[in-house]
Amino acid sequence: MCEITQQLCFLFKVLPVSVTLRGMSHQQDTVHVEAHFKSSDVVRDIVIGMADGLTVPFALAAGLSGVGAATHVVVIAGLAEIAAGSIAMGLGGYLASRGDSEHYASERAREEMEVVQRTRDEEEEIYEIFEEYGVTRGESDSVLQALKRNPKAWVDFMMRFELGLEEPEPQRARQSAVTIALSYVAGGLVPLAPYMLIKDSTHALVASVVTTLLALLAFGAGKGRATGAGILRSGLQTVTIGGLAAAAAYALALLFHTH
Repeated sequence: MCEITQQLCFLFKVLPVSVTLRGMSHQQDTVHVEAHFKSSDVVRDIVIGMADGLTVPFALAAGLSGVGAATHVVVIAGLAEIAAGSIAMGLGGYLASRGDSEHYASERAREEMEVVQRTRDEEEEIYEIFEEYGVTRGESDSVLQALKRNPKAWVDFMMRFELGLEEPEPQRARQSAVTIALSYVAGGLVPLAPYMLIKDSTHALVASVVTTLLALLAFGAGKGRATGAGILRSGLQTVTIGGLAAAAAYALALLFHTH
C-alpha cells in the first residue's frame, strides 16, 4: 500500500492534471501533515555497517579470549579487523550503489528509445499499468495524451510504474561507502573498548559481552523505531544474532584449542 501511495503521489507531480478541491475552509482549519520516513537508504547503510561492526569484532574478540589470548593481542587483532572490514564494507557499498546508478541509466536510455521507436507498444503499456489500478482505457486516455506531450515525464512515468526504479542521488555511491565504513568503525570499537581498559582478559571478555549486547539492543531498538519495525522486536533480533555469532566463535575457539 505504501508503494502504491508513493507512485500515485509521483503521478500527480508529473502530470498536468487539474484537481478540484472541496471544503477548502475545513482543510485550512485542520491541516493534515503526513510524517513519512524518507531516509531509508542512509538508515540501510548505517544498519549494514553498524550491525557487522558490532558483530564481527565481537565474535573475533570472544574467539581470541576463548584460547586465552592476552588483551593487547585481542586489541591489535580487533583493530586490524576493523580497518580491513570497514574498507571492504565501504567498497562493497560503493560498488553496489554504482551498480544501481548504472542500471538506472541503462534502463532509462532504453525507455527513451522505446517511446520514440516503439510508441504504440509504450502506449499499450500505459493502458495496462492503469488497468492494474482499476482505471479503464477511456479514463486513462487523457493521461496518456498528456504524457505524450511531455516525453521526459513519459519516461519518468515508465521508469517508476513499469520498472519500479528510482533515480539514484548523484553522490549516492560515495555517501554509501563513507556511511557504511564509519558505521562499521563505530560499531567495532564497542566490543574492543573493554579490552583497551581492562588488562585481565577474562574480566575484559565479560565487560565486552555486557557492553556489546547492550549496544546491540540499543542499536536494534533505534533501528526498529526509525523504520517502524517495532522497538522490542528489532532490538531482540539484533541481540540474538550478535550473541549467537560471538557464542559460536567462542565455542569453536575452545574446541580447536582443546584438540
